[in-house]
Amino acid sequence: MKEYTSEAIRNVAMVSHSGAGKTMLAEALLHVTGATTRLGKVEDGTTAADFEDEEIRRRLSLSTAVIPIEYKNCKINLLDTPGYTDFVGEVISALRVADGALVLVDSVAGAEVGTEITWQYCDKFNLPRFVVVNKMNRENANFRKALDSVQEISDKRLIPVQIPWGEKADFKGVIDLLSMKAYAADGKKAENVPADLADEAEEARMALIEAAAEGEDALLEKYLEGGELTAEEISRGLRAVVRSGSYVPVFVTAVTAEIGVFPLMDAILSLLPSPLEVGAALAQGKEGEEKLTPSDSGPLAAYIWKTTADPFVGKITYFRVYSGIITPDSRVWNANKNVEERFGVVSLIRGKESISVKVVHSGDIASVPKLSVTVTGDTFCDRGHALTLAKPEYPNALYQVAVFPKTQADAAKISPTLTRLAEEDPTLTWKQEQATNQTILQGMGDQHIDVAIRKAESKFLTSLNLEIPKVPYQEAITREGAAQYRHKKQTGGAGQFAEVHLRVMPSEEDYEFSNDVFGGSISNSFMPAIEKGIKAVMKEGVVAGYAVQNVKVSVYDGKEHPVDSKPVAFETAGREAFKLAFKDAGPVLREPIMNARVVVPESNMGDIIGDLNTRRARVQGMDTEKGRSVVTATVPLAEMQRYTTVLRSMTGGRGVFSMEFSHYEVVPPQIAQEVINARQKELQQAKEE
Repeated sequence: MKEYTSEAIRNVAMVSHSGAGKTMLAEALLHVTGATTRLGKVEDGTTAADFEDEEIRRRLSLSTAVIPIEYKNCKINLLDTPGYTDFVGEVISALRVADGALVLVDSVAGAEVGTEITWQYCDKFNLPRFVVVNKMNRENANFRKALDSVQEISDKRLIPVQIPWGEKADFKGVIDLLSMKAYAADGKKAENVPADLADEAEEARMALIEAAAEGEDALLEKYLEGGELTAEEISRGLRAVVRSGSYVPVFVTAVTAEIGVFPLMDAILSLLPSPLEVGAALAQGKEGEEKLTPSDSGPLAAYIWKTTADPFVGKITYFRVYSGIITPDSRVWNANKNVEERFGVVSLIRGKESISVKVVHSGDIASVPKLSVTVTGDTFCDRGHALTLAKPEYPNALYQVAVFPKTQADAAKISPTLTRLAEEDPTLTWKQEQATNQTILQGMGDQHIDVAIRKAESKFLTSLNLEIPKVPYQEAITREGAAQYRHKKQTGGAGQFAEVHLRVMPSEEDYEFSNDVFGGSISNSFMPAIEKGIKAVMKEGVVAGYAVQNVKVSVYDGKEHPVDSKPVAFETAGREAFKLAFKDAGPVLREPIMNARVVVPESNMGDIIGDLNTRRARVQGMDTEKGRSVVTATVPLAEMQRYTTVLRSMTGGRGVFSMEFSHYEVVPPQIAQEVINARQKELQQAKEE
C-alpha cells in the first residue's frame, strides 16, 4: 500500500441498524478498486470485515473492522461498525476517531432503531455525514419512503445528491444531480438523463442548488439575484453546508450488485473533510488545554481507540495519530499510565490482513502488536511533552450475570481474563460483589455477554458458567433483643466453659460493640474472642444467610471458669448468644432500592408505567425530553435483574434506562419468606454436596 499524508486521508465510520449493508459496502469498494479479486458474502463468511469466527458463525459484525480503500491517490479508512445495539461501545469508539460518517438505510425497512441510536451519536460527535439508501434492487424498495423515515428522526435537512434510476428489479443506477448525468451499474460511465426522469431530476437539482447556495454568503447573493451557479460553485457551497452539518446529502446504492459505488467514493473525497480540514484536536497538557493541528511536525499525540486479543499475535492496539508521526521501532510515552512503550512493527490493518508501513502520518489510523500496558482510551505522546486526548462517554452497562469458573484451572485465570475483556471493551465491566461473594460481569445485553464469554474461552482459554446474580440482601433488626448462652464441653481432660449474656439493638452505624460487663464476671481478655464469634455470624447471617448490618451489640454479663474457660469457648458462646438475641429482636430482610430513569418514545409511556407498577416501583415523576418521555422511579433491584431485555422488547429497542443505588428498605413479609425459603434450600443442598 502506498504512503498517504494527511490531506489524502478520509476517516469515515459506517453506522446503521443491523443488516443495512455496511459490511457489503466495504466488500464492494474493495472489489471495485481492485484490492480483492472477488466479492465476498456475509452469509458465506467470506467478507474482509467480518473475519472473526464468532462473526462468521452469527453472520453479523461484532466489532469494528478497519477497511482502507485506495482510490484516486487517496485513502479512505472505512470503519465498519456493528449494527446490533449490544455493541454500541464499538460504534462510539469508531465515531471518536472518524471525521465523517455514512449512515446506511435499508430501502425497504427505512430508518430503524439502530439508525436512530447511531444518528444521535453522530450528532453528539458533531460529524458531517451522508445518508446512503442501500438495497435499491430489493423487492418493495422505496427511495422516497426510506428518505422520509430518516427525516423523521433528524433535525438536519436531508438533500438528495442522487436519485434512483429505477427501483426494485428495475434499479439500473443513479442520476447524479451535480453533473445531471446518469450512471448505470457501478457508475464508471456517464450517460444522459433518461427523458422520463428529466423533470424529477431538474426539480431535485434546483433544491440541491438552493442548499448549496446557503454554503457561502456570496453564493447566496448570486443565487437570489438570479445568477447561474457554476458546477464548481455548487460543489464548494455543498461542501460547506455538509461540513457545517446544516444539510445531509443523500446517495443511493445497491452494493451487492455494485451499483452506485464509484459516485459514492467520489463524493466521500469531495464532500467529507480530510484530517487537515477538520481542524485542531483538544488535548490536556501540563500547562492546561492545548490545540493540536494535524501536522507531521507537531508534538506526538495518538489516541488508542481499540485493543483486541489475537491468539497468534497477542494483543493488537489500534490508534489514530492526531499530531506528529509514528514509525516502527520507536519509543512512545503512554501519558495515562506514565510508562514507556516500545514499538516493533507498525501496520495498517485491512480486516485480518496486516500491512507493514514505514511511517504513519498525522490523521492516519494504524496498529501495533504486543504492547504491555496500553488499553483502550489511552494516549501516546512524547515523554517530554505529555498529552492526553479525551475519552468519549460510554453508556452504563446494566445487564449483569454472575460468572463462575468451570474448572479449578479456570478459577486461577478468571480475574486476568475479565480484566483483559474489560480493557478491550469499555462497555464491559466486572466486580467482586462482597455481599453475595459472586463475580459479576456487566454488559449491554445478553448477546454482548454471550460474545464476551465465548471470547474468554476461544482467546484466553478460560471457560465460564453463568447465573443470574444473587440480590445482595441484608439482615437487620427492628427492636432490642437479649439472650444468654452457656457453652460447656467436658471431654475427660481439660474442658471448655463460657457463658455470655448480651443485648442487640438497631444502630445507625454498620456495627457497634460495647463491653458493659461490671464486676469482672468475664475477663477483658475474652472480649476479642466473643466479638470474633459475633462478627462471624454477622458475615454469614442468621435468618436467611445474608450479612447482618446496622446492629449494636452490648455484652453485659456472663460467667467464666478458672480452668476450663478459653477464647474458643467464648467465641462459640458469643456466636450462639448473638443468634438467639438477633432472633428475639424482630429480624427483617432488607433489599437494595434503585433510582431508575427510563427514557422511551411517548407511545410506550402507558405500557412502561404499567410494567413498573408490577415491579413494586414507586414512580417519582414523569417528564418529556426532546420529544421522548422520561419516567423516574424507585424500584427494588430484585425486580430489575433482566429489565434491559424487557425494555428492549417493549419499546422495539428504542427505550433506554439508567439505574443507581439509592438505599435499603425492608422486604415485604410474603416476599421475604420466599427469599428465606429459597436460601435455606440452597444452603441445605450445599451441605449435602
